[in-house]
Amino acid sequence: MVLERSIDAYPEGIILPIDKPYRWTSADVIRKVKYAAIKHFGKKNLKVGHAGTLDPLATGVLLVCIGAATRQAETLQKHDKEYLAGIAFGATTPSYDREKEIDRFFPYDHITAQAVEAVLPRFLGEQEQIAPLFSAKSVDGQRAYELARKLYREHRDNTDAAAQLSRQRITIHSLRLEAFEPGISGSASAVATSTSAVSAGASNRIHVTDNSALGLPVATIRIACTKGTYIRAFARDLGEALGSGAHLESLCRTRTGDYTLDKALSLEQALALFDVAPNSLKTNILP
Repeated sequence: MVLERSIDAYPEGIILPIDKPYRWTSADVIRKVKYAAIKHFGKKNLKVGHAGTLDPLATGVLLVCIGAATRQAETLQKHDKEYLAGIAFGATTPSYDREKEIDRFFPYDHITAQAVEAVLPRFLGEQEQIAPLFSAKSVDGQRAYELARKLYREHRDNTDAAAQLSRQRITIHSLRLEAFEPGISGSASAVATSTSAVSAGASNRIHVTDNSALGLPVATIRIACTKGTYIRAFARDLGEALGSGAHLESLCRTRTGDYTLDKALSLEQALALFDVAPNSLKTNILP
C-alpha cells in the first residue's frame, strides 16, 4: 500500500502508530517520517508531530501525526497508556534507567515474586508522583534534563533540584506481575530481548549501560495508567517500597488509547507507505 500523492486526499490528516525503535528518540522518528512525507506529498511546510514522547531506551507505540492530524495530537496524548516494564532491583541510577551508570547498590536477597506482588496494590489508584530529574518536565522554565545534566557534570547532589519538581497527579489503573527472575535472564528479559537489537539510524548520543553481569533480579510488570505517568519514577518508588533500590531495565509501550502494539507499524513499514526512492531515504538526517 502506498499513500495518495496529495495530502488533500486526507482532510483529517494521517495518524501512523509506529513501534519506535530502540535507542531512537521520538524526534529521530519524526524527522525520518517528515523527510519521507515531504518528498512524497511535495509539500515543504507539511506538519508532522507525535502524540506523546517515548524515552530513547523505550520501544512501542508512538503515534505520528501528519497534516491536519497534528491538531489531534494534544487530545491523543491525553489517552491512557499501557506499558510492559522490566524493573531491576538492587541498584539505582541518576536517570532511573540504563542511560546513566549505577550510582548506588542495595540489598536484594529479600526481594521475591511474592514480595513484589504484595506491594503492587499500594500503587493503584490516584496518587502524586515526582517526575524523574532526567525528564522533559519544566523546572522554573528550564527542562529538567538540562538542569540534571548540569548537576551531573558538576558531580553535585540532585536532591535540591529534585525538590523543585512539582508533584503530578496520576492514576495507575492496574498492575500485573508478568514474570520474575532472580537474574537478568529467561522470561524476565522478555522486554529486553525485543529491544536488544539497535536498528540502523539509532542515535549514537544515547548511552546505554550493560548491567547484565551483575545478575540483578528483574520483575516484568504490566502497567495501565494515565497520561503523565513516569514508569522510571514508578521503578524508583517500587524499589523503595521493597526496602531496596531499583531502576528501569527495559520498557515497551503496548498501548496508547485504542492504538495497540500488535497493530503498530515498524518504521520500515511506515516509510514504505511513502512512494519515495529507497536511496533518498538513506540520507543521513539523524544526529
